[in-house]
Amino acid sequence: MPGVILALVIALVIIIILFFRYVPLGLWVTARASGASVKISSLVGMRFRRISPQKIVNAYIKACKAGLDITTDMLETHYLAGGNVERVINALISAKQASIDLSFTTACAIDLAGRDVLQAVQMSVLPKVIETPPVAAIAKDGIELRAKARVTVRTNIERLVGGAGEETIIARVGEGIVTTIGSSVTHKAVLENPDLISQTVLDKGLDKGTAYEILSIDIADVDVGRNVGAQLQMDQAEADRRIAQAKAEERRAMAVAREQEMKAATQEMRAKVVEAEAKVPEAMADALRSGKLGVMDYYNMKNTIADTQMREGIAKASTPASDLSKPAPTGK
Repeated sequence: MPGVILALVIALVIIIILFFRYVPLGLWVTARASGASVKISSLVGMRFRRISPQKIVNAYIKACKAGLDITTDMLETHYLAGGNVERVINALISAKQASIDLSFTTACAIDLAGRDVLQAVQMSVLPKVIETPPVAAIAKDGIELRAKARVTVRTNIERLVGGAGEETIIARVGEGIVTTIGSSVTHKAVLENPDLISQTVLDKGLDKGTAYEILSIDIADVDVGRNVGAQLQMDQAEADRRIAQAKAEERRAMAVAREQEMKAATQEMRAKVVEAEAKVPEAMADALRSGKLGVMDYYNMKNTIADTQMREGIAKASTPASDLSKPAPTGK
């Protein structure tokens, strides 16, 4: 008999533990006391569906206190889809307090898209300032300018799903800075009127297709950089100099080659002359043997050659050195 009683006690304890494990009475009491009626069966069903009743009930209590028309089934659906129930409810409460039209379906879509829906609502109330990195551009006069802008944006709730983020805003503003500076005749015009950049960006409507609305663009700083035009001209002059130097070297090489060819041709001609002169004695000997040239004819030729050499020697000796440097007469 005592064993049976002990078994019944143990069974009762196990039943009580399982009851409180699957039936969160404390959470049910909290919901009832807060005016958010939740059925016990719904809480038990959350346990079996592997849903945290505490997260659902706490979010439901917030929603009921804020006067939001939301049921626990809607919260469970968003929780099972992988959303952050508490963040969605906080965003809806903030939107209602700020008179922003935001439905539960839209808030869930924004949350499931990976965006912080609460931060988006807060940015609709308090705009955010995005500071762009320094953007370098070159004016038409060749002077480089580096500009930095502060963009004040406000969240566009309707375009949060599928809209571009802050990176697109920064890229488009940078594009507007480059366009404005690049189209300026001189860099002084941009320095005198930095608001030209703001006007260009705002007129282009660069916030189209993004999750934000650009309220204002303020140029924080404009610095003068390098004289790119002068540097390019110097580089071009250096390139022209190298090209001219290469062409001159080419012409010099060709001249040297022609000179070598002429020297080779002269040496060839001299070799032929020497070869021909070497054949003269042999030809004269043949002429003497064959009788074509007599002995007296040979001596007369030798006398003529000697006489010619003597006259040339006398002429060179009698001509002053100053006369040799004078140009030859023209015949007038």
